[in-house]
Order: sequence, then C-alpha cells, then structure tokens
Amino acid sequence: MRAILALSLTLVSFVFAEPVAFDGRSVKSGRWSDAATWGGALPKAGARVQVRAGHVVVYDVDSADALRVVHVAGTLTFSREKNTRLEVGLLRVTPGDACSEDGFDCHDDAPIPAGGAMPALEIGTADAPIPAGVTATIRLRYFEGMNKETLPAIIACGGRWDIHGAPMPRTWLKLAASAKQGATELELESPATGWRTGDRVIVTGSREQDYKAAVKKAARGAFAGATEERTIVKLDGVRVTLDQPLEYAHFGEGIMRSEVALLSRNVIVESAEPAGVRGHTMYHRDSAGGISYAEFRHLGKKGVLGKYAIHFHLVRDTMRGSGVLGASVWDSDNRWITVHGTDHLLVRDCVGYRSRGHGYFMEDATEQWNIFDRNLAVQAIGAQRLPKQVLSFDPNDGAGFWWANGRNTFTRNVACENDEYGFRFEIQKASNFNPTLRIRNEDGEPIERDVRTLPFVRFEDNESHTEGLYSFYLGDDKNGSVHGDRAHPFIVRNLRAWETHYVLRPNVQFFLCEGLRVKNAVYGIYHPDYDAHVYRDLEFDNINSEPINRGHDDESIQYGDFTYERVTLANCRVGRDPLIQMACTTPREGASGHFRDLKVVNSRSQSNVVDLGGGPRNDELQHPVSYYFHTADGIRRVVSAKFPDAAKDGRVVEGWTGKDVRATEVSGVAFPTLLDPKDDSAPATMITGIRREGSKLQVRGVTQDDGTIAVVTVNGVRATIVTQQSGVTDWTASIPPAEQVVALAKDAAGNAEKRGHAVSGVR
Repeated sequence: MRAILALSLTLVSFVFAEPVAFDGRSVKSGRWSDAATWGGALPKAGARVQVRAGHVVVYDVDSADALRVVHVAGTLTFSREKNTRLEVGLLRVTPGDACSEDGFDCHDDAPIPAGGAMPALEIGTADAPIPAGVTATIRLRYFEGMNKETLPAIIACGGRWDIHGAPMPRTWLKLAASAKQGATELELESPATGWRTGDRVIVTGSREQDYKAAVKKAARGAFAGATEERTIVKLDGVRVTLDQPLEYAHFGEGIMRSEVALLSRNVIVESAEPAGVRGHTMYHRDSAGGISYAEFRHLGKKGVLGKYAIHFHLVRDTMRGSGVLGASVWDSDNRWITVHGTDHLLVRDCVGYRSRGHGYFMEDATEQWNIFDRNLAVQAIGAQRLPKQVLSFDPNDGAGFWWANGRNTFTRNVACENDEYGFRFEIQKASNFNPTLRIRNEDGEPIERDVRTLPFVRFEDNESHTEGLYSFYLGDDKNGSVHGDRAHPFIVRNLRAWETHYVLRPNVQFFLCEGLRVKNAVYGIYHPDYDAHVYRDLEFDNINSEPINRGHDDESIQYGDFTYERVTLANCRVGRDPLIQMACTTPREGASGHFRDLKVVNSRSQSNVVDLGGGPRNDELQHPVSYYFHTADGIRRVVSAKFPDAAKDGRVVEGWTGKDVRATEVSGVAFPTLLDPKDDSAPATMITGIRREGSKLQVRGVTQDDGTIAVVTVNGVRATIVTQQSGVTDWTASIPPAEQVVALAKDAAGNAEKRGHAVSGVR
C-alpha cells in the first residue's frame, strides 16, 4: 500500500538534469542476447539502453562490455538458468520514456500510467531466487564525464528492485569449541547448511589485546583487528576446514564464543574499481522490492553524504515489510545499511564487515518501527563527519549499530571489533538541531514529539565483544535529556559482553536493565546517569577496574535513586578502585542507592567493596548520597565521609568499606520500587510476503512489541505464530484471495494495533 504521509527533515535539492539520449531501446519482450529484442542490433559497450514499458527482457549474458546507462521502464529479469554479469554505470529503475544520468535524485521521473505495471529489475525474486550453482553479478563502473558524487549506482525511483540469492538457514554461526592459533578446522554450533567450498568466511576476533595490537600497528583509519578472512576448502556437518591456519586464537566456550560468518553469496553487487570511483545503491519513496542473500562489496563513496552500500532514502512506509535479509555487506567506504526517513523495515541475518563510519545506521531520528534482528557487525571504523549530515552531533566515529530514535527493535545482534561502539543510541539537542520532530503516532497521525522521550520498542538478547571502546552506550551525557518515565522506561534485557573495555554506559533517565552477563572487561556499569535506574540479574566475571562505577564517573554526582538486585561480582581483581564505586554528592536531598542479594565471590580490591574510588573527585558538595545494602542479617547504610554530620555515627567495616566512606547499621528502610513499567503500546506488524498457492493466498509477516503477541489476524483469519522470541514474532496465514490484505496484531496486555499493514492490488 502506498503511504499518504511523508515526513522528513531533509530537503532534497532538485537539479534537473538533461535526459539521456538512448543508443538502443527494446522493441519487444525477449532475451537480452537476441538481437531481435533490440530491433536488430545488440547493445554495445558504452551504450545507453532502455527496457521500455510493457517489455519483459531476460538478461542472459555474461559480458565484460560495460554499458553507460540501463534505464528499466519495463521489466529486466536476470536468468535463473545460467551465470550472468552486467557491468554498468547507472542502472535506474523508474517509470516513463526518459531518465537522466543521475545516480541520486528522482526529480525527473514520470508517474506510473493508470493501469500500468511498476517497472521492475529482478535479480531473482523472494519466491524464485537465483538458485545455488548459478551466479548473477552486477559491477558498477564509472564512465568519464559522470558525476563522481552520484555515480556509478543502482537506483530505484518508483520502481521495483528485487535482488535475491540462494537462501540458507544461517549466514553466521557461533563457534562450538575454541580454535587455537594455527588451527585449520573449526567446529560450529550447528551445520553450515547452504555454505559451499570455495566460499569466503571471516572468523571474528576474541581477545581485546589482539584487536588493540593489530589496530596499533595499522595506519590511522585503516581496517585492522584480529578478525581473519579465510576460504572454505571442506565442509562436514558442523566442521569447516579452512585454506590457511589461523593467526590468532578464537574462543568457543561459555559466554565467550566468536562467530564464523559467510561473506560469499551467489548474487553480487560490487564496484568494478574499488580503488577508483566506487558505486552505491538506493531505494527511493514509492519503490518496491527487497534484498535477500546477496553480496554487496567494495561499495560506498568515502565522505559523501547519502552514497551508501545499501540505502533506503526517505521511503517512510511506502516499502513497509521490505528490507534486507541474509545479505553480506563488506569493505564499504560508507556504511553497510542505512535506513533514512523510513519506517517498518526488517533487517535480519545480515553480515556487515568493514565499514567506514557507522555500519547499521538510522540517519535523521524520525525512523520508527524498524527491526534489526540477528545481524553481525564487525569493524565499523571511525570516519569524518559527512558534509551537511542531518544530525550534527554525530561524530561518525565507528559504531556497529547507531540510531537516534528509540521506537525501534534491536534483538539477537552481535557487534565485534568496532572502532568506538558496538551499539550506540544517541540523541540530543544541539544549537542546530531540535529533537522535537514531526513524526507519526501509532495510529499513523502526525504529531510533534521530542524523540528523546521515546523508549525502545525492544532491545534484547544483544551481544558485544572485543570492541574498541564501548559495548553498549545509550543516551546523552546531559542529565535527564534522554528520558522515559516511571511507566515507560528505557528497557534492555539479556545483554552479553566480553573481552571489552566499557560494557554499559546508561546515560538515560528511567532505565531498567534485566539480565547482563559480562566476562573479561575493564569497566562494567560505567558513567551511569543514576536517576530511577533499576538493575536486576547481573553477573560480572573478571572486571579489573570498576565493576560498578559512580554516578557520572569523575563528577561523582547522583541525580536520583537506583536499585541493584541479584548481582554477582566474581573473580574481580581491582586495584585502587572499589568493587562498587560510590557517588559522593547529589543536588537532590535524600538520593539513595539500594543493593539486595549482592554476592561477592573470589573478588577483592585495595578499597574493599564500597568506597568513593580514585581519580578526580567532586568537591562541590551539596547533599550526601546514601547506599543501602539489604542482606539477610540486616541493612547497612554507607555514606561519604566528606559529609561529617551524615557519617558521624558510621564506622569503617573491615573488608567492606574503604577509607572515604562510613557504614551504619540501620532498620526500617524498604527496598524501593522505582519503576512500574506498563505495556500500553500496540504491536507493529509487517507483511513480508504474499504468494498465491492453489486457491489460497499464503501470507507471511513479522510483528514487534514491547510485550507478548497474543494473536495476529490477516483479513480476519487467525495467523499461525511460527516463532516468538525477544519481542519479535514471525507468523504465517492462509486466506482466501482478496484484493486487499490487512494484518493486525493484539498483545497479551490487550493492546490492539490500530493501523496494521494493508497491501492492495493483490492477485
């Protein structure tokens, strides 16, 4: 269904270019290799070619003769029976008899005539992909005289671009056993079905020290790390044999298990000259199609705004239910996948490897209800800010995942060896950016909303290891600027981090963290903006500096209350700093922190369990902070000795308090309930596919929610829920034929989807 609402902060410059003078046009449907399709002469190298409206041309050649322009106004479909290759400067899918040599804007494109078919570029379809054993390759080649900022490119302007390679159950897997340095055989968690000998894989780095040593040796801004590229020479169930021994050891036990990811696909889009002028790809508003199991390599224009390896540009929800499934995007000079001014996309099971700037990226803070599920992000490195970027505060310093609007879902993703962050959620008010934006509400109506107050739909079961600096950095380092409320906090669940530096930096107000496992890190909870923060079920194993940092670190200031419950500190060997570093002062009288079911196992520090900690201190004292430790034996209150009146009855407890705090036994202090999360948000549904099967329509889709989905209906028929995990529900439905298909969901709390997803023109 075409959306009726377009919301964006970005102004597009409309510069009308001269239309292309075509050297050849199709005269009828047929095979590309048949001269009769072109009126008697095949397109020659350097030609500008048009597939005219109403014609279906089958691309069936493997040619090194590059074409300058291919305008698809009809249908260009790649052969599924033989290997194909197309080298081209501009591949433009758009209606009308004319097109310009422009690899970015859609200003000159004609509307689809009434009753006419949408122009289509098909390199396989979702239901009929290019099968295994057959390859299809598009090489984007620069031609002299082209605009280097916009070309070469593939661009869908109101057309359908489908690109689908041979599917496979998993594109990346965890190691099931550790691989020693020098090993050539890997054991995976499950069989690598669909992988083939000769395919290229990466084995992600495991040790932070290996990553840092490799980066230190590399030139500034170069890709570097302990992730290794290899070729498969043998596959035997869960065992994979590599062409060369591993240079580094890779972990495969317990929480610490590296990934093996497949880079190769049988459908490829690449730059013909990676060291020269690179290409990019993009979908515009009112386009259609999608990507699955394709390989995008050597793309992205370095330092150029909007020219990314894969780019959904100001689509809003005109491509609702589309997205990228199982793709490999590697060696990109400008991001892997960018979702800009676009809603309701699914990005799942993708492998991103080596990107300049952020990897998986949402661009202008208006993006909502997108799902990033089970993607791998490896080596997104820092780059310069892009000229005229929408969010001026973003330094583009290398995050595996970067976004600025909480109303999205991130589940089961893994980040590794990224320059600055594994996951970075950042939104703030700047001198040239107001975060109160015109966005859509759940019912589709436009509203003005400060997007800093939009909590996550779902952030769950994500993992980060071997990062450059931060694993999970959420919010903005300005007290209270990013905040939910008591009933709608920012919630993260079941996170894992290992062999990393800073694990979790929660700079948001009203925050709930349920389930965090950490092994081998320098800092655990770092620089928290303690104000209505709740932490439950945390395990810290071998944190060697600060397992739990004080409020705002060196500012040592706490703005509100927090609680920790069921926390284990194990095998932590800390130097000058305590295991729990206490905030010294607060501007809010009576601010406190509470700990219950705290276990300290084989851990020690020179400053004992709780103290103010080393480094700079905050001497601008306002009010004391009280930390309460609730145990079966009673309650112990700890305060800073910098407040003599508050600490006058306190004492130093051997093995528990450091020299700068005092403890007092107290009673009658309740363990507070700071948050009361309410599920009052409706689910968001996407129809991801419809096909005719006999007398029925088979409909499949995905629904996201902050709770549990109870039911999905499609045209009133109850769908079958296939899987439901981490707030993401996959479903299918079989319904009678209909001109319009409407999918709606309801969650267990009774919240019913108001708008749903409607697809018209179904046949």
